[in-house]
Amino acid sequence: MKRVFELEFEGKKFVVETGEIAKQADGAVLVRLNDTAILSTVCCADKPKEGDFFPLTVGYEEKQYAVGKIPGSFLRREGRPGEHATLTARLIDRPIRPMFSEGFRNEVQIVNTVLSVEQDCTPEMTAMLGSSLALGISDIPFDGPIAGVYVGRVDGKLIINPTVEERAKSDIDLAVAGTIEAINMVEAGADQISEEDMLDALMFGHEAIKKLCEWQKEIIQEVGVPKREIELYECDPEIQKDVTDRAEERLKKAISIFDKLERQDAINAIKEEIINDYEARHYEDEKTRNKVLGMVNETLEGLIAKEVRRLITDEKIRPDGRKVDEIRPLDAQIDLFPRVHGSAMFTRGQTQVISVTTLGAKSDAQIIENLTEEDTRHWMHHYNFPPYSVGEIGRMGSPGRREIGHGALGERALSYVIPSEEEFPYTIRTVAEVVESNGSSSQASICASCMSLMAAGVPIKGIVSGIAMGLISSGPLDGNHPYTILTDIQGLEDHFGDMDFKVAGTEKGITALQMDIKIKGVTRQVLKEALEQANFARKQVREVMVEAISEPRPDVGKYAPKMDTFFVDVDRIREIIGTGGKVINEIIAQCDGVKIDIEDNGQVTIYHMERETINKAKSLILDIIREAKVGEVYEGEVNRVEDYGAFVHLFGNVDGLCHVSQLGYGYIDKAQDVVKVGDTLKVKVIEIDEKGKVKVSHKEFSEKPEGYEESKERKTRFERPSNRPNKSPFRGPKNFKK
Repeated sequence: MKRVFELEFEGKKFVVETGEIAKQADGAVLVRLNDTAILSTVCCADKPKEGDFFPLTVGYEEKQYAVGKIPGSFLRREGRPGEHATLTARLIDRPIRPMFSEGFRNEVQIVNTVLSVEQDCTPEMTAMLGSSLALGISDIPFDGPIAGVYVGRVDGKLIINPTVEERAKSDIDLAVAGTIEAINMVEAGADQISEEDMLDALMFGHEAIKKLCEWQKEIIQEVGVPKREIELYECDPEIQKDVTDRAEERLKKAISIFDKLERQDAINAIKEEIINDYEARHYEDEKTRNKVLGMVNETLEGLIAKEVRRLITDEKIRPDGRKVDEIRPLDAQIDLFPRVHGSAMFTRGQTQVISVTTLGAKSDAQIIENLTEEDTRHWMHHYNFPPYSVGEIGRMGSPGRREIGHGALGERALSYVIPSEEEFPYTIRTVAEVVESNGSSSQASICASCMSLMAAGVPIKGIVSGIAMGLISSGPLDGNHPYTILTDIQGLEDHFGDMDFKVAGTEKGITALQMDIKIKGVTRQVLKEALEQANFARKQVREVMVEAISEPRPDVGKYAPKMDTFFVDVDRIREIIGTGGKVINEIIAQCDGVKIDIEDNGQVTIYHMERETINKAKSLILDIIREAKVGEVYEGEVNRVEDYGAFVHLFGNVDGLCHVSQLGYGYIDKAQDVVKVGDTLKVKVIEIDEKGKVKVSHKEFSEKPEGYEESKERKTRFERPSNRPNKSPFRGPKNFKK
């Protein structure tokens, strides 16, 4: 039976419909926010899956019909998810995943289908609400609900789910999610704001989240079904005891080894010994064997996690011996590769990233095809994480969700210091290659890319540094359990910790924030401490970056395309381009393949490796639209001679007629007597008629004969007195009438 629920929320209307659509799914809701409509469904497998992780998949399916578009692909149908859809799916996954019980191994798939979009009514957060509700009303055990909102700030005022216009003016672009009790996911960009302002925005968002969670609880109470019994994965106590007795003490010693690879080798040796012993035993079948080996491996991983967490919380000792607020050794270098436009390398301990910046014409901008109003992007930051960076063999190919997410985080962090297209009319692409990783490679990529941009001569507005913070807690963050905040977390601390909290920004303030947690949520106090600790760490990182390069270079590099930009009257653009592009193609051919971009507002941008070629192309364009003025002097080639005068090329497509009477002093019968085609003549503009025809004179630049009298000079037919009778129109035999 169809049920409908409504909620007025921040000036907009939420409507939830259930019981009519997608009834075979374990849970399904149609959620509307004004004219935005999302169908959220969830299905759960009946039996648990083999493995040591929770197999949750979240999809966000963007349908082009939702905004009245037909896909631009050859097949005219949606293909693989785009970057925006992938990032939105990650945004929904992150707050939902911690809300399932430890040991949950049944596969869960959430699918959000975007059916209609009103740009001012966020489909992303509507899908997050729908995902939570679909789980909540289903029989799938889920410790929700959760909800999320966008937070903006315009003129100092915080706004929930700002409109497109408000987001364009906002200095905060914050996505925050959580439960009634606490925040459990943050994704933010900000125009260099303070830690305190960011905290206020987070807490402001959480108040709105509470309202959405309370509403969901009411709906679940009305239409939710009893939860099914799920068999949670548990390790066999006998296996657990045997492995613990044999490996615990040895693992404690191995975990304390400073070097990552040595530590990993020592741990792997212990694990391999135990696993090999169990592999050699006899089993009834392959399924039993795999199950036992899985339990052995999980017990070993649990022992490592337990020791790492104990050392940090009880003894304040980290696996590599650092203090809790200490950063690993830092190094920064630039100009690694001579032929690229800009390059840099940033190293933090055993995490190392090489970043390369490439500058292109505005026409090289990325074309965007999604459900947002963005159609092109002139600033791109890409992140690659090859398997060799962690000493492994793995798949190489198109980027996965993690690489897309880390690339987007770097793009957001640096976007607030990237110059506008008007200030720097280039398309900018920076690629961060992770060549070694032991935690926090995304923040290392931000540091490397920032230096790479400066080395390429991009006039960024500040130096952005980033750091990853961690959290180890002995229990719920309720004030009764001690916790430790870690600066610059490495791989082990990230894997076994409770929080990954990434902060990037300039000396003025925060430009990006990302938080993922494995516990139910974090409080304001924990966030405050983490932000303050991160601020101090970012300053240390920035100092090392400044030693390598302190400011953007004054010009782009030798092998980067040079650029000049200017404006022309929009009514003259057609003349510059010419019929079928004939004129502009001729300019390109004359100027060694120069690249020319012309905007609808009249902005012309010219790119080439050589400044001289740019200047030549600019001169040719300006000559096309240039207008002669009375009194201007030119030196041009004679390209045509008639009895009555010579035509002199002034510039572009403009010629001036120098009448025979203006070719010199004294009487000249025919122009051919004094000039010929190919001669260079210095002339002055003396008249421009109503049709735009230009008349010039060479007289003042020629030598005046001795005894010359002005009165004897031959007059033009325009200067002669008109005292002669009009001639008959019937001249000659053809027009004669008897």
